Amino acid sequence: MARIAGVDLPVQKRAEIALTYIYGIGRARANSILHRAAVNPDTRVRDLNEDEVGRIRRILEEEGQIEGDLRKEISMNVRRLIEIGSYRGLRHRRNLPVHGQRTHTNARTRKGPRKGTIANKKKASAKT
Repeated sequence: MARIAGVDLPVQKRAEIALTYIYGIGRARANSILHRAAVNPDTRVRDLNEDEVGRIRRILEEEGQIEGDLRKEISMNVRRLIEIGSYRGLRHRRNLPVHGQRTHTNARTRKGPRKGTIANKKKASAKT
């Protein structure tokens, strides 16, 4: 089992897909890393030897932030926006979409489940 950046990679997956289990690595970055490490993207994680895993680890350390460091930086950026009182910070604070999307009908993922309307409350109280 390969453990890279504190993440256990799934052994049955191809290396290209398994690297995406690490926060901050998508398909494009995974392919770039594997190309630079001279590892075939179609190789299963269980078939990687220690030398190949070591080369992938070294490239990830050189390349930049992943996992905890990246999560910390993103949360610090959001906190900074909130503290300076920018429009984006206010949207983050209120759990509303930040990038200009409409909220009249959509944005349920960001806003959460619908709140019950007053009409529903009247029906509920009439039943009892």
